[in-house]
Amino acid sequence: MIVKEDWMIGDLHIHSRFSRACSRNITFENLVKWAKIKGLNLLGTGDFTHPIWFNELKEKLVDNGKGIYFYQNFPFVISGEVSLIYTQERGRRIHLVLLVPSIEIAERINSYFDTKGRRDYDGRPIFKISGNEFACEMMKISRDIEIIPAHIWTPWFGVFGSQSGFDSLKECFKDELENVHAIETGMSSDPEMNWRIKELENKSIVSFSDAHSFWPFRLGREATIFRKTDSYKDILRQIRENDFIATIETDPAYGKYHFDGHRLCNFSCSHEKTKELNGICPSCKSSLVIGVDNRVEKLANYPLGYKNKNSKPYFKLLPLQEIIALAFGVNMQGKKSWEIYNNLIKEFENEFNILLNVSREELIKSGVDVKLVVLILKNREGKIKVKPGYDGEYGVAMLGIGEKQEKLI
Repeated sequence: MIVKEDWMIGDLHIHSRFSRACSRNITFENLVKWAKIKGLNLLGTGDFTHPIWFNELKEKLVDNGKGIYFYQNFPFVISGEVSLIYTQERGRRIHLVLLVPSIEIAERINSYFDTKGRRDYDGRPIFKISGNEFACEMMKISRDIEIIPAHIWTPWFGVFGSQSGFDSLKECFKDELENVHAIETGMSSDPEMNWRIKELENKSIVSFSDAHSFWPFRLGREATIFRKTDSYKDILRQIRENDFIATIETDPAYGKYHFDGHRLCNFSCSHEKTKELNGICPSCKSSLVIGVDNRVEKLANYPLGYKNKNSKPYFKLLPLQEIIALAFGVNMQGKKSWEIYNNLIKEFENEFNILLNVSREELIKSGVDVKLVVLILKNREGKIKVKPGYDGEYGVAMLGIGEKQEKLI
């Protein structure tokens, strides 16, 4: 697959240093630097609700007059994530990504939030607002606000999550469902899994990283490929009309909640095994945390392999540093891994170019180790085996490419 000049690869769900469990070094400078290294062409600002980050956003970003904001000539869309925790029949917890058309609209949203609680303690603030009330209030402020249910299948904070979610979007958003045009897959699901849900047939399926750092193995690990534009309204149109080009996904097994299990018991299993166990952990005898694969199976209207009429292409890729670590048995964030990564970027410009474009012949000619060449090509085809993640543990990429790797070149 060739990355094309009219593509705009966007990661619109990220965070600032003011969100919990996020790098203190997240600045606009670092975001731009590493977005370019990754091969991204568009970022969300993240965390526009946080007062300090919002002030930085207003001071540093320049509006092009069309709702795209620039820092060092790199484009941003104003974005953020909110957590809604409330009671509807039982306790509900859902995360929503917001895309916002302007600074002025962001200020109006923040003023609304100030009537509901504090914004200064976390870049992803929590409010006791129901999904349908929230969507209604956002539409009163501006119909150009995009509300995207985040990582919709994760157990604790996904709208379809096993622990605190709903069995349908309609249950959550009620009469406001028509104002929800898209869902975010999250790392533990991919479009093919979501195609099995009838309710999602007329919703766009987008992907973003939910990155908590600016490093390339987090930033852009999932992304949406838009048609190139300099207009927020066109980004909005592409989402609402399902007119973007494709998405970039990790293998869903790589996500932290793909399988069922218990992290503290070091136990995980497929949904078939969970059924055999009656949902009970064999170690501690308490209920297993039900993961995404199981939850999709429960709610699916269509069989495995079903492709809905509005489906988009997607590329299943593990981050390059994960591939380097797998090839050489090194720490993904260690000195050796960074040395190899930086040399590859110096040679081939950016990570997505390496993952999607650079030919086998070019890789070999530049002196890339045969083990790494094999894995880059297998990754491009979505053929690297991943031991599924569960209950907050990431999946683990597995070697298994045969003993004589040179025969694959």
